[in-house]
Amino acid sequence: MGNLIVSLSPHAHGTDSVERNMYGVIIALLPALLASFWFFGIGSAIVCLTSVVACVCFEWAINRFILGNQQNTVLDGSAALTGLLLGMNLPSNLPLWIIIIGALFAIGVGKMSFGGLGQNIFNPALVGRCVLLVAFPAQMTTWPKAGNLLTYPISSDPVDGLTGATPLSLMKQAITSDEPQKYLDQLPSSLDLLLGNHVGAAGALGAGTIGEVCALALLVGLCFMLWRKIITWHTPVSIIGTVFVVSGLMHLIDPAHYATPVQVILSGGLMLGAIFMATDYVTSPMTGKGQIIYGICIGLLTIVIRNWGAYPEGMSFAILIMNAFTPLINNYVKPKRFGEVPAKQ
Repeated sequence: MGNLIVSLSPHAHGTDSVERNMYGVIIALLPALLASFWFFGIGSAIVCLTSVVACVCFEWAINRFILGNQQNTVLDGSAALTGLLLGMNLPSNLPLWIIIIGALFAIGVGKMSFGGLGQNIFNPALVGRCVLLVAFPAQMTTWPKAGNLLTYPISSDPVDGLTGATPLSLMKQAITSDEPQKYLDQLPSSLDLLLGNHVGAAGALGAGTIGEVCALALLVGLCFMLWRKIITWHTPVSIIGTVFVVSGLMHLIDPAHYATPVQVILSGGLMLGAIFMATDYVTSPMTGKGQIIYGICIGLLTIVIRNWGAYPEGMSFAILIMNAFTPLINNYVKPKRFGEVPAKQ
């Protein structure tokens, strides 16, 4: 009897295909994308379109002129999805040239340098985002307020009255401040965070990245992907559940310094990362048990980085760190072989 050879991920079930699943994820992102157009207007459209076009062009050029592939892969949806996810992880006022640099690193370094789709060990969109975050920290942490629909500042300098602190930065200040309540009182309510209404007691706040502004739209996308069986529940539920439990315990122990767990979950890029980034087929574990371990570790790392790291947000770094551990998790959590007899003790 010959050996069963398992190909590289992503793995498709039944009549599924890579193209069908990639475009399925893009469809699931549409509610969050439309919400970003509503809150950010032209800036969101410019950033996302630039990112998608740049990623598709870079993949085509690398395939054609560097790898010499005759059959190009730009139509399988993976490059467009990478560009869309990268765009949704960026501020809506980011200059075009910085977006293009991020797309180059996402496709050229995060994906194609490993051999293309199915062989990259890190999420390409997060590679691009984290490179930009380290290289251009000022531009990447200047958050526009929602509601400036016709504003797209080409300059990297903040525009007075159009940018502001995000809920995550207020939570970070509350942890280190001697007067934490002053910052926690400025946070929007849980319902406002769910709907994308980033207005606190002191006025409008910075709304964060394009894709994180409306948690409700992200949940609609999650329901669609679960219904279509594009992803399973294991990774997003384990991430969100871990963050809820740990942040809830911290709030119970010290409510003066730590926000409620619901506010923590609905703030920043946690929902975007848990639903769309951590569930990437190639860079996440293959088994349900492995995905739960993976999700718990991402949740714990996110809490640690958010509360004690240099950046208020830790989701991107947590996912990339656990991407590196995915092969170990796959090796540790293996399904029992059909017909295998347990070893005698």
